[in-house]
Amino acid sequence: MQQIRPVVFAVAMAVSAIGLSGCATKDFVREQVAAEDTKVQANQDKTQIALDQQQTALNQNQATLNQHQTHLTQLDQTTQDALNRATAAGKLAEGKFLYSVVLSDDSVKFPADSSKLSPEAQQRLQDFADKLKADNRNVYLEIQGHTDGRGNEKANQRLGEQRAEAVRLFMNQHGVPLNRMATISYGKADPVADNKSRTGRAQNRRVVLIVMS
Repeated sequence: MQQIRPVVFAVAMAVSAIGLSGCATKDFVREQVAAEDTKVQANQDKTQIALDQQQTALNQNQATLNQHQTHLTQLDQTTQDALNRATAAGKLAEGKFLYSVVLSDDSVKFPADSSKLSPEAQQRLQDFADKLKADNRNVYLEIQGHTDGRGNEKANQRLGEQRAEAVRLFMNQHGVPLNRMATISYGKADPVADNKSRTGRAQNRRVVLIVMS
């Protein structure tokens, strides 16, 4: 009986050791799995950050391409407009003078330092455009912008061009092709009246339309 007890104790110890070993193995496995999960999550986070950065770069590149495309479109329109002006200028140089129409402050009220077309100016230009269409003639227009004598030369040169351009755009909106019109600014260089008087300055603020065949 006494010999059996040591054997039973040994068996119990062995079973206990196996149980402890099993627990240690499970803990080890869990630690390893947890460590791998952490690595996988870290890699996923890095991958997502890289993807986000790539998407941001792609968006920036697309925005840049869109800006370039817009710029090219504007350049194309500017180039075409310049070509139309050159064509019209060439035709005018070869053309024959028919008559002129004067839009001056006393009749169409060009305000000082302004290129805005008044209702009176728009009505006169509308009537003029209707006349051209009724005549059904392939005429060319030179649109001259003029200012009074106040202000510096550079500012008046620009204002004269703005007045001529305002008339050109209005005429185009009412059926006159752009390639049949050219603009030129004389600024304050070609007055028709004395700039010392209010009446004279009003007459000098004008747009002249030269009609040529």
